[in-house]
Amino acid sequence: MAYELYYWDGIPGRGEFVRLALEYARADYVDVARMNGGTEQLLALMKGENANVVPFAPPFLKDGEILVSHVANILLYLGSRLGLAPESEIERLTANGLQLTITDFVAEVHDCHHPIGTSLYYEEQKDEAKRRSETFVAERLPKFLGYFEKVLAHNPKSDHAVGSSFSYIDLSLFHLVEGLRYAFPQAMEGDGARYQRLIALHDRVSQLPTISAYLGSERRLAFNQSGIFRHYPELDVLNRP
Repeated sequence: MAYELYYWDGIPGRGEFVRLALEYARADYVDVARMNGGTEQLLALMKGENANVVPFAPPFLKDGEILVSHVANILLYLGSRLGLAPESEIERLTANGLQLTITDFVAEVHDCHHPIGTSLYYEEQKDEAKRRSETFVAERLPKFLGYFEKVLAHNPKSDHAVGSSFSYIDLSLFHLVEGLRYAFPQAMEGDGARYQRLIALHDRVSQLPTISAYLGSERRLAFNQSGIFRHYPELDVLNRP
C-alpha cells in the first residue's frame, strides 16, 4: 500500500522535507492534494468527523490506518522504514532533536515575510517584515547555520549530520540550504566559505541519483511566493561581518 502524503498543492512548503525522504528511498507514495479532489480529501481529514486522530495542519502522512502529523514526527516514523534513521536509540533521538531545531528555524524564516499575522497579506506588513528580516539575517541566520556547521564538524563518525550513515537529517539540511538560497541570495552569498561542511553536504545530496532525478522531474515543486521560502528583494539584505 502506498504512503499518502497530504500537503497544500502548488507549494513545496514543509511537505518538501517529507517528499525528499520518500523520493530518496524510491518509496511508493501519493501526493494526495495534487490529485483531482485531493485538497477536499485533505480538508476532510482535518475536519476529523468520526476520526480518532485529527491533524491540526498539513503535512500529515497516512500509512494504512496510521495517521502521523508534523514534519519531525513523520520523519521519525519513516526513518527506520525507509532506511534513513540512525541505528542506535540515542542517535535517533539526536536526529529528532535536529529536525525539531530545523522546524524552529523554518518558522523564523516564515516570520520574515509574515511577522504580524498569517491572515494579513505581505503587503500589509512590509515595514515590519523588513525590520524582522534585518534582524533575522544579522543574528538568527548565522546562529542556526553556524550551529548546523558545528554539528557536522563534531560528528566523529562521518561527514553526515548524525551517526555513520546517511539520514533524513542530511536531506532536510539540503532543503534548508536550497530554500535559503532562494529567499535570501544576497545574505547567503559566500555561504560556501562560511559553512563549508554544510554546503558540501548540500552539494553531495544534490548529486545522489534519486535526488538528482527528482529535482529534474515534474514532481519537484518550484519555490514561489506562496510558500515558506519567499524571495522579496527588499528583505534580502547583505550579511557582512
